[in-house]
Amino acid sequence: MPCLARGRHGRPAFYGPGLNAHLAAGLKRYEAEHDWLSTVRLPPYAADLNPVEAVWSLVRRATTNTAFDTPDDLVRVLRRELRRIQLRPHLIDGCLTATGLTLTPPTPL
Repeated sequence: MPCLARGRHGRPAFYGPGLNAHLAAGLKRYEAEHDWLSTVRLPPYAADLNPVEAVWSLVRRATTNTAFDTPDDLVRVLRRELRRIQLRPHLIDGCLTATGLTLTPPTPL
């Protein structure tokens, strides 16, 4: 899952594990034309840098050793757990903090 965070020189950066878009000529050109953007190439699988992995870890903990009767039961539980996380910002902050990345709002152009 890509993430907007602060890269070199405090500029917003687009992080994406193994994302080949970082190699695209168009993106390199766009980055060169805009001094507010940095791109950082991550390894193909960088779970420790992906806050979504920590979110799914929280969901998995809540569903461990659970047998679901129907797919609808599974969907209901997943929605409930994701909503629980959404309503507890400290959990989301913890998932981001574990990566070492920081999320900052983009500066107005």
